Amino acid sequence: MAQQFVDWDLAAATAARLGRTGPQVSYDEAREVVADLRRLTDEAAGHVLEYTQLRPVGPDPGVRVVDRRDWAATNIEGLRQVVTPLAERLAGGRPPTPLASAIGGRVTGVQAGTVLAYLSGRVLGQYEVFSADPGQLLLVAPNIVDVERKLGADPRDFRLWVCLHEVTHRTQFTAVPWLRGHFLGEVQAFVDAAQLDREQLLERLRNAVGALAESVRNPDSRASVLDLVQTPAQRRILDRLTALMTLLEGHAEFVMDGVGPQVVPSVDAIRSKFNQRREAANPLERVVRRLLGIEVKLRQYAEGRKFVHTVVERVGMTEFNRVWQSPLTLPRLAELSDPDAWIARVCGSGSAA
Repeated sequence: MAQQFVDWDLAAATAARLGRTGPQVSYDEAREVVADLRRLTDEAAGHVLEYTQLRPVGPDPGVRVVDRRDWAATNIEGLRQVVTPLAERLAGGRPPTPLASAIGGRVTGVQAGTVLAYLSGRVLGQYEVFSADPGQLLLVAPNIVDVERKLGADPRDFRLWVCLHEVTHRTQFTAVPWLRGHFLGEVQAFVDAAQLDREQLLERLRNAVGALAESVRNPDSRASVLDLVQTPAQRRILDRLTALMTLLEGHAEFVMDGVGPQVVPSVDAIRSKFNQRREAANPLERVVRRLLGIEVKLRQYAEGRKFVHTVVERVGMTEFNRVWQSPLTLPRLAELSDPDAWIARVCGSGSAA
């Protein structure tokens, strides 16, 4: 059934063909980078454990140091598990005609591969939760080397700084046993809420094309294809997913900035240059990032970090860690901009640090 909706082999081939080439390194340099990232991942794990007071449960899933093609292939496998049930639901159980299957699968395969080719040249690391339990930590070596060179950063410092962020994500999912299941359940709920008939789907697709055109004409437009293809029920679920992802990203930013000054001597210079790089995208890249939802993710870093910082400052790390007790203690979307509301709801009046 999956090949009827998306040609995943073509998606992988497209991502590999369109993906940017990595920085020039010798074989020995590449081996050294891989060994260094593995060592720094272990070092970061100790710092993250001490700072967050979160202890992983079960076996350590380790780290995979990958190139851009491997990263894309891993994410295509995860995307397959998300997109296939959504496509089947939109089809209403009716198999497509052979012609529609051949053409539609190839078109969506190229689209998926194109998106992942773009992202594969920009992602430094990721904790991927779709294709493995409890997930797997991926570090994209070519991108890390490429960025550290462009920033003129000390390689050891920059690599450890990146590892602190990504290892925090691994710690979140390995120290909170229910988190992965909850996240996947919300994604499945999002898929199940795609109750669209053919006319509704066509209307939303027309709106999405309009959003593409508007974004090209007006780089300051806030239009997002993701916003336009959602049903009302999906928007409610997406609010919960947005709150969760903002918490996870903000927590990782908070940890890397909290640990960094003690173990990364040049952290201030790295953070300053890295933030400038985030903001300095050319107009076309800003359009693409907005359409793919990446602009939202960048805002999540700042909003989530501010929430975590405020809560920890007011009630301490132990009380903040109540956030990981159950899905009911996760912050609601409105609470991210009102940390006192979360503190009152979850910690109660006796929570002053």
